[in-house]
Amino acid sequence: MQNQPTSNNHEWTILKLLNWTTSYLKSHHIDSPRSTAEILLAHALDLKRIDLYLQYDQPLSKNELSRFKALIKRRVKREPVAYIVGVKEFWSLELAVTKDVLIPRPETECLVEAALRLLPEDSNSCHSHTQKSILELGAGSGAVVLALASERKNHLYFASDRSIKAVELAWQNAGRHDLNGTVNLFCADWFTAVKTGCRFDIILSNPPYIPTKVIPELQPEIHIYEPVAALDGADDGLSSLKHIIFRAHEYLNSQGSLLLEIGHDQKNEVKKIVETYENYQEPCFTKDYSGKNRIVHIRKKDT
Repeated sequence: MQNQPTSNNHEWTILKLLNWTTSYLKSHHIDSPRSTAEILLAHALDLKRIDLYLQYDQPLSKNELSRFKALIKRRVKREPVAYIVGVKEFWSLELAVTKDVLIPRPETECLVEAALRLLPEDSNSCHSHTQKSILELGAGSGAVVLALASERKNHLYFASDRSIKAVELAWQNAGRHDLNGTVNLFCADWFTAVKTGCRFDIILSNPPYIPTKVIPELQPEIHIYEPVAALDGADDGLSSLKHIIFRAHEYLNSQGSLLLEIGHDQKNEVKKIVETYENYQEPCFTKDYSGKNRIVHIRKKDT
């Protein structure tokens, strides 16, 4: 680190260090340099971000400066902040994240919103006409299924991931928010562990949908650090989407819903895939906060 802070306890106060780090990160073309500096310094000092400004004139010790310097070095190498601090907020839930799972993204909250529109708000009754069964495929950190369970606790939730480390992390996150008894987690590759005859009202997934050749062109934070298996949708980016659409109708109740996050430019291809199956109604697409097609809702026909 050029012109790095010295260990002089009285020279480097919190505010001085924040200002210096913001400039340093900006010079290395790091996105959101001020908020990044705040998050990393708060983590190094075990403080909340607001406390940085309440204690702005507090000098840092040599050990504190050393800890912070190590975090900054990692970020300049383009390691995502979420992996450095080990947590990421999603749907107002603080979730533990590791390099075994994708970092939850704001656009994926659109998948949660789409599912919530299909779930009755008043679910205090356990009668079959109000209680719904939900299956998430490829749960990763558990962000989506835990967001749903936190909003509509009295439904039946199941979630799988082919990575045992991801399942363990999702279980840990469920415990963080007292949802262990609400969400049933298991290790499986798509539908392999779902018994024939099982039926769900909603199946949802944020599957890999990025074409293989595009992955190296993504930001270093993504293609270097995030798990490739959770990104790679094969040559055309549609492999996992095709597989889920092909099988989902076998596990959906009549009029059940399949909700999928898709790439912003995949609407036409996904529509063509759905139309090849007579089991589904016409798909509906929902745009994300940037105005890009992000969620497809595929309803099973009456059976």
